[in-house]
Amino acid sequence: MAWYAYCIAERNAFPELARHRRPVPLTGVTGLFGNQTFLFPAADLAVVVSEHLPEDSARLSKPEANSAARDHARVIAGCFAQSTVLPFRFGTTFEDDEALRRSVRSNQRHFMANVERLRGKAEMHLKILVDDICAEAKGSVAASMAAGQQYLSQLRVSATRQRERQSRARALSLQMHRMFLPIAEEITCKRMDSGKMLLDIAHLVDKKTVERYQNKYSSATLQMKDCNMQLSGPWPPYHFVQREQRVHA
Repeated sequence: MAWYAYCIAERNAFPELARHRRPVPLTGVTGLFGNQTFLFPAADLAVVVSEHLPEDSARLSKPEANSAARDHARVIAGCFAQSTVLPFRFGTTFEDDEALRRSVRSNQRHFMANVERLRGKAEMHLKILVDDICAEAKGSVAASMAAGQQYLSQLRVSATRQRERQSRARALSLQMHRMFLPIAEEITCKRMDSGKMLLDIAHLVDKKTVERYQNKYSSATLQMKDCNMQLSGPWPPYHFVQREQRVHA
């Protein structure tokens, strides 16, 4: 039987696995395309899976894939409520029981180190939208191509603007770090078609401090009037799983 994998969890978080060595149904939780989910025991870990039918592979790349991705996240979130989890990427499958066991065995030490590092932790997700302080001058590209000197000058201007954006992004991310004091962080920054800059920040925090984090966010929205801020979470630690495992997909 082929399996679709959602996440790795701690085996001792699921009492129903205490006396079982084979997969047992995860009660009340359906996976992709309405398939029953199972807890697949593997030493001190449990892999949350559902049966993967041949026709399911094609469905993962069709319009219904968006709904499947939401179901993937829903199953992981449900497991996260009672255990430390290491999420698999959407679309991870194993061809049979032995392929799944082999992957867990070959990555056992790595998985356990991740579980220990992330136990009791959660991810908070901040999105910060700010005005681009150095918006590009529209309509100048075609003209600059007409003359080499003008073109080189335009390249220098663009490089200067890019450095200014990077400096602004670093300053904002440092301000957020000082304000929220996360255990770890992952940050990306991009310029939007609207001409604004989007700072996408994932913060790793202790679950016990989530309420304090949310209170700090409320204060930040009042202090930073020039920013449009959005907060979501707590989430499973998607951005903080060290992905060194060899997955047989």
